[in-house]
Amino acid sequence: MTTRLAPGDTAPAFALDDADGARVSLEDYRGRNVVVYFYPKAATPGCTTEACDFRDNLSSLGAAGYSVIGVSPDEVADIRAFSEAEGLTFPLLADTDASVARAWGVWGEKTVGDRTFDGVIRSTFVLDGDGVVQRAEYGVDASGHVARLRTELGV
Repeated sequence: MTTRLAPGDTAPAFALDDADGARVSLEDYRGRNVVVYFYPKAATPGCTTEACDFRDNLSSLGAAGYSVIGVSPDEVADIRAFSEAEGLTFPLLADTDASVARAWGVWGEKTVGDRTFDGVIRSTFVLDGDGVVQRAEYGVDASGHVARLRTELGV
């Protein structure tokens, strides 16, 4: 497990390709609150549940001043297909070498069924307009996560 972020830390900078191959950086969100969530694999059941929950709550999050970004180790083509299939209207970013996941402390050992391997630990961060971590949640459950987050943020 890499070092985890905590409230008060400055979020590590990144610049990654989105589903259209355009470069998106954290700096693009300077001056805005942003929810950055890391998910393990596009188009899998838990990741689809979480992404669709963010999609379905995007207008209320946006009205409260929050943008949403999803990050996974998937290839651009995979996140494009996932985004199109689920009608996602927020950026999904391809962290294909997992360097951003490592920098944010979300890369580590995990067990699925009887298999143990290194991968993305489902995690969510809320940043203020200066890129300072306000909330850092590791190992979140995909189901009900967005509703809980909205309650905690008062959205």
